[in-house]
Amino acid sequence: MQTEQLSFFRSTTWTVIGITQYIRGLFESDHNLQDVRVRGEVSNFSQPRSGHVYFTLKDESASLRCVMWRNTVMEQSFLPKDGDAVEVHGSITIYEAGGQYQLYADEILPLGRGALYQEFLRLKEQLQSEGLFDESRKRPIPQWPHTIGIITSPTGAALRDMLNTLRRRYPLVNVVLAPTTVQGDDAPPGIAAAIKALNNIIKPDVILLARGGGSIEDLWAFNDPRVAYAIAASEAPLISGVGHQTDFTIVDFVADLRAPTPTAAAELATPDRAELMVSLSEINQRLVRGMLAIIENERWEARNVHHRLERISPSGRIRTDKQRLDEYIIRIGTAINHVIKFQQTRLTGVQQHLSSLNPMAILDRGFAVISKADGKVVRTIGQVKKGELINVRVTDGEFGAKVSGVGSENIHNKSD
Repeated sequence: MQTEQLSFFRSTTWTVIGITQYIRGLFESDHNLQDVRVRGEVSNFSQPRSGHVYFTLKDESASLRCVMWRNTVMEQSFLPKDGDAVEVHGSITIYEAGGQYQLYADEILPLGRGALYQEFLRLKEQLQSEGLFDESRKRPIPQWPHTIGIITSPTGAALRDMLNTLRRRYPLVNVVLAPTTVQGDDAPPGIAAAIKALNNIIKPDVILLARGGGSIEDLWAFNDPRVAYAIAASEAPLISGVGHQTDFTIVDFVADLRAPTPTAAAELATPDRAELMVSLSEINQRLVRGMLAIIENERWEARNVHHRLERISPSGRIRTDKQRLDEYIIRIGTAINHVIKFQQTRLTGVQQHLSSLNPMAILDRGFAVISKADGKVVRTIGQVKKGELINVRVTDGEFGAKVSGVGSENIHNKSD
């Protein structure tokens, strides 16, 4: 740090950073300055976008600059505003760039409330050791609640905000109010009784335990062990919405879900109607597309079945058999005609043959049929005798004759 050797005759010469770092080392090596509690009034409080907190502690005679880093700020249940009297715990060191000493804070408590905060920490540690904060016992919040129980003051703004939120987001839900005081000595037993009554009588799907913001004293009822045990014994899941974003109470750790505000609790307990409408519209479109696809698939399948049925249908066979029957009828008719024509031709031949054998036809050629009186046809000369009467039939009739001779006798008679 020194620019030259210490001289017996002259003082040491430092650089600015050198002397600053030396002083910082003195501060940080003093254990009394590394664990201090300083009381004062807050002024110039600011929290830029970085999340860090800057403020000044002052009293009647002096001021002290303070810094709290973002990670530490996120763990605080209380952040002051200008004019608040507070007690700040931290360590003193040098900010080299500014050449100023300042308090790096790790805890800010309202002045005079340190005892309550210590009691809060004691209760928190006790209930945590009993398993009331375990994630394994947290119950899921139903997605589509039918009945919501609300535990809060019937005259507070928190109830109005929650009802407006529920009406806007999910008007289908039934809301049951279990009114109770949420501040003072009567609040803890009243809250515990309301939780028990809702579970035993109404049996809601989810319970909202809420109230608006306030001081640590105002919210102390929500640090009471009786309320914590009632939440742990509740059959319905419970959402806590106590105070503001920076307010933490015991019920926030025991509850199944913590909301930063009463309005946020109502939002966490219900689906959003607008989002549901969008989802329903998308589902409806998917259903329509799905149904159209199913209908088209069934129509295609029906066509295939229809074609298969047509191929195996008896009507097709009947049509084929009808056509075949027509063909058979035609063929039978043709065959019959052929048979008739053949028989006609044959009959004609037979007729012609018979005609050629018909004695009448022979008569036309000049022949005659000779029969005896008894009608017997004379075929030989032995059948007649001389002088016998016979009948002679010619082509146009009959006449009688007498045998003049037989054989040679007849010849002789001709010569005579």
